[in-house]
Amino acid sequence: MAFGAASHGSTLEICSTCPIKSIKEGIDQAQAYDTLLIKKGTYLEFDIIVDKPLTIIGKDYPVVDGEDQGEIFTVTSDNVTIDGLFIINVGTSYTSDYAAIRVVKSKNFLIQNVVLEKLFFGIYLEKSTDGRVFHNKIIGDAVEEFNSGNGIQLWYCQNVSVENNIVQHVRDGIYLEFSDQIVIKNNISTNNVRYGLHFMFSNDDLYQDNTFENNGAGVAVMFSKKIKMYNNTFKKNWGAASFGMLLKEINDSEIIGNTFEENTVGISIEGSNRINYKENDFVNNGWALKVRGACYSNVFSSNNFLYNSFDVSYNSKLNDNSFSGNYWSNYTGYDLDKNGVGDVPYRPVKLFSYIVNRTPETIVLLRSLFMDIIDFSEKVSPVFTPDNLRDNSPLMKKLQ
Repeated sequence: MAFGAASHGSTLEICSTCPIKSIKEGIDQAQAYDTLLIKKGTYLEFDIIVDKPLTIIGKDYPVVDGEDQGEIFTVTSDNVTIDGLFIINVGTSYTSDYAAIRVVKSKNFLIQNVVLEKLFFGIYLEKSTDGRVFHNKIIGDAVEEFNSGNGIQLWYCQNVSVENNIVQHVRDGIYLEFSDQIVIKNNISTNNVRYGLHFMFSNDDLYQDNTFENNGAGVAVMFSKKIKMYNNTFKKNWGAASFGMLLKEINDSEIIGNTFEENTVGISIEGSNRINYKENDFVNNGWALKVRGACYSNVFSSNNFLYNSFDVSYNSKLNDNSFSGNYWSNYTGYDLDKNGVGDVPYRPVKLFSYIVNRTPETIVLLRSLFMDIIDFSEKVSPVFTPDNLRDNSPLMKKLQ
């Protein structure tokens, strides 16, 4: 993306003792590709329309206070940069999604080094392309879903990079809908009311090196295809209906190198097909994998399953998915030829997990001798669990 044209414009200074005292006034007086330099201070403004190519830069983080009146910045022009502002007190509305910064039908935009607090929606991108949201800090005060907005939201966007942002205490940390070719990288999304990341109907997207921790229900990935999720961390998403990641109607995707640690469910999978799960760590989860109906041709290989209460839960006797070459901490087989691969196949689905699926109250019997006995009997002669769901080459040592 090229923003070099901004260097050809003039620089207009804005401050309480300058000829230009407000941001709106600066925008009115500026020519295309000018730079507005906003000096330290507090600016009580909202409904600021950026309708021409401009670079808006804050010096020493000036405060733009919307006084809970409504939306603060609305960008409607291509080639706009907003950099280095502290924006607070976005208005709350149940009919309008007021945002601290909204970008509408724009190209080549850059929003960086912005701090947002006391907000409804944070950064809202609408039908915009070829932009970057970089190194921002978004801290909400959301308590309930119905009266809070999302931190970073993309709606009908393409080719946008969302990198190195911190998002906390909002409804959904990052939300995408109908947005393709999006890169979500190196973000930290924690302590949000609903999801750390939530996207629907969005294809060909990349999610890499993000941390999603202690959110209401982890990450939800729905009705999308050709998604790549690499080296993310999903941690401490606990609750009766919580998970590290929910996959629903996801096809032809890759989930590689991720860590799922201390979640009620590591990954809950439903109606998702032809996904490659590889080199992931599932550590100390209630369930590492919960596989529901209509999941076909998925491959689970070279993953570590470490100290989960249940490794795999299945609600069907049919299996069309492949488990091969994984390490299972619960595996008790032997390796007589010393080739690093167990000589006895491992069956990751226990009868007790099948019983808990049918009758959740039986979870109180976890780790009881009775459950160990019926799990052993099912392993010897499978009746309720899929006969062909087994790892025929379980590893004897954890993958590094």
